Amino acid sequence: MGLEVVIEEIRAKGKNESERIRKDTQAEVNSILKAAQEKAERIKLAADQDVEKQTSHIMNQEASAANLVVKRQLLNTQKDLLDQVYSDALSRIARLPEDFHRDAMKTLLAKAKAEIPEGIVHCSQRDNEILSRILSSDTSLKGYTKGAPVEIEGGVIIESKDGELQIDYSYRTFLSGVWETGLKDASGILFS
Repeated sequence: MGLEVVIEEIRAKGKNESERIRKDTQAEVNSILKAAQEKAERIKLAADQDVEKQTSHIMNQEASAANLVVKRQLLNTQKDLLDQVYSDALSRIARLPEDFHRDAMKTLLAKAKAEIPEGIVHCSQRDNEILSRILSSDTSLKGYTKGAPVEIEGGVIIESKDGELQIDYSYRTFLSGVWETGLKDASGILFS
């Protein structure tokens, strides 16, 4: 499945969820405003001219409070949805075929070699055998040894032999970087 299809599917889910949230929140706003209106009418009937000032004040407070509650709920739901999209994207990347992970590891190891020419390479348990094959077949990586598997979705973590330096080239790190720089755009696409 192509990344464009995944993105389009996530976009469609996000738009549907956003529309449902907007409708639900509008109904809640209407309900809260109706309750506030009824409260204001009772106050007007029971009081004199001073009550009119209080009514306006209460209406503004109730509307602001209702809008604040609704906005908070909408933002929380959007955050939950974005977290779900992030997790789903990471999960889908982790489920890509073995040749994708092999090629990614080769590229990442070549990139890391410039910063840490010799060290210990850690990868996910799933990619452990792939890493062994890469390290044994590529003589340019002879300065690397395989370390214990770590809990990552994919990619590699390279540690210098003295333990002073570590490079995290895990998929999660790359996705987090992309996510942070593109979060505003993603929110605009999903929730507009």
